Amino acid sequence: MSLKQRMVASEIHFGRFDKYYASSREVKLCPPQIHLACVKTNFKQTVTKACSQNCVESSMSSLTRLAPLEAVLFDVDGTLCDSDPLHYYALREMLQQIGFNGGAPITEEYFIETFSGKHSDDTALIVFPGDLERGLKFVEDKEDMFRRVAADQLNPLKGLDKVRKWVENHGLKRAAVTNAPRANAELMISKLGLLDFFDAVIIGDECEHAKPHPDPYLKALEVLKASKDHAFVFEDSVSGIKAGVAAGMPVIGLATRNPEHLLMEAKPAFLIKDYEDPKLWAALEELDKAGAR
Repeated sequence: MSLKQRMVASEIHFGRFDKYYASSREVKLCPPQIHLACVKTNFKQTVTKACSQNCVESSMSSLTRLAPLEAVLFDVDGTLCDSDPLHYYALREMLQQIGFNGGAPITEEYFIETFSGKHSDDTALIVFPGDLERGLKFVEDKEDMFRRVAADQLNPLKGLDKVRKWVENHGLKRAAVTNAPRANAELMISKLGLLDFFDAVIIGDECEHAKPHPDPYLKALEVLKASKDHAFVFEDSVSGIKAGVAAGMPVIGLATRNPEHLLMEAKPAFLIKDYEDPKLWAALEELDKAGAR
């Protein structure tokens, strides 16, 4: 059965959710000690805008070693689209219905720290400790609500079309790799117009272990018949970055919603704000030059 035939769609309109979820975060400056360490040891990562040119050049070098590039792997939630506001809304409403947190609505910060990027089993046990079956039923209902909302409110991350064209023009293999349920992943990919873009969609629950284990990314490489030495990853969560790094690939972290200092602890090659970030295109330009050489 084709990917298009497996699509899950919804016609229910829920309105916009800006009042429930903050849409921007301030970029924090590098602490001096991190900045100095980056320059001194030439780490292959960019911490923030405050890093020196040494840091930027070093983060580029983590991609140039991949030449000739074979594949690019993408997470879905928060990486292809800014879906966290919709997940936050759905979870917030569902948790209030069962009296979680004394019936008080959870905050954005609590959502990010406790639920964002988590596997469904982890979420289930947070909501219903010791009762996985009941927790998984709750998660299933929450994801159903998310899909109804996402059917009308999902938007691509800024610059996604630009990076999509770059990948296509270079003839690269590509896969979506996510901990989201397949119904969620396929709905989002469909709504973003990427049905014909991805060669494969890898679901964490369909692997032996989900992220932060490397299994989903290793499976993607196997399906694409690509080498980890010639591929990189786009990710927006701590667990996702850890999974890509554990699979042996450089990870470009997207600071879509999660705090930058937490993302950096997972050791991405560097962070970008979105797909129009100059750091990304400077690194890709250097990668092109390395491939030409």
